[in-house]
Amino acid sequence: MMYFMIAVGGAFGALSRYGMTKWINSHWHHHFPFATMLINVLGCVLMGVAFVVISERMPSLEPYRPLVMVGFLGAFTTFSTFSLEIVSLINMQAWLSAVSYLLLSCVLGVVGLAVGMTVTRLF
Repeated sequence: MMYFMIAVGGAFGALSRYGMTKWINSHWHHHFPFATMLINVLGCVLMGVAFVVISERMPSLEPYRPLVMVGFLGAFTTFSTFSLEIVSLINMQAWLSAVSYLLLSCVLGVVGLAVGMTVTRLF
């Protein structure tokens, strides 16, 4: 059942991201990736709300965590999960891990993308 909930949430999250991207881009004609940034920030806000509501305020909603946090928000934006993990590390006072994870993820993500593009263009 958990896998089904994640799949359903993921489908709605992906469709929501696609729909919002199309809508934002139809109103914002610029080279800056405003849609992606806005969706990532919105996803982070929603992840924060969902985390507090499910984990702290209404633990009876815990069975819906896979649907909302893993499925929907995970497909809507993985940036929200990434941000939650950094805040969790900060809350555990694991400062070095938090900063390392933040910097390594961003830098290695950009480098990995560039490597993937370069290697693919060679073949």
